[in-house]
Amino acid sequence: MTTDPSAGLDIPSEADLPPLALDIDGTLTTPEHTIDPRVFRVLPAWPAPVVLATGKSFPYPIALCHFVGIPERVIAENGGVVCVDEQVRIEGDVERVAAAADAFRERGGELGWGDADTANRWRQTEVAARVTADEALLREVADEFDLTFLDTGYAYHLTDPSVSKGNGLREAASVLGREPSSFVAVGDSMNDASTFAIAGESYALANADGVATDAADVVVDTGYMDGTMTVLADVIDRAER
Repeated sequence: MTTDPSAGLDIPSEADLPPLALDIDGTLTTPEHTIDPRVFRVLPAWPAPVVLATGKSFPYPIALCHFVGIPERVIAENGGVVCVDEQVRIEGDVERVAAAADAFRERGGELGWGDADTANRWRQTEVAARVTADEALLREVADEFDLTFLDTGYAYHLTDPSVSKGNGLREAASVLGREPSSFVAVGDSMNDASTFAIAGESYALANADGVATDAADVVVDTGYMDGTMTVLADVIDRAER
């Protein structure tokens, strides 16, 4: 895919466009990890549902929806929290995750976020550590407590194996009265692979890791929001043919 991402998007309001499942970090951001300003133009104009699927804790994607001006439709904490059209569902064994985090700290591990720890302060279903944390110890604890270890490139996550963005998308699609296969999914990390597995179309951006690349239907030539714009432009072009 080589559509020029700088050309902008003309989104026809009456077009029959598919719903979107979009990761945030690395997908709606710049290489400097800030939200790309084009998000504020493109997402409100998209005529089908947009679901934000992220590893961040619940308040982050909710706040993004609020400031972008789109309905609160989010999959947070890698699928641990799903909020769609006023319905909130919490998934996973929260107590087991908390016990694992305690064990990690007791063995000398540090999550690495500082005293405020805003990365975990509002997190309900998993624990996240900086990528500077002791990965070997964190993996050891994950195995001991039968948890999934995720390296998203932005943080390490310990989460219940029953939890995934893909399962979150199934729940979100059900609330919206859609099939998961009707969604176009875009992402860049291993935590997006489960979404790619059930979406009708899946796109890994140029900055994606190997797990996401292997799981996607298409690997885009450009990365970050440039790549997402390329995908959306292609979707619009196909809908107008």
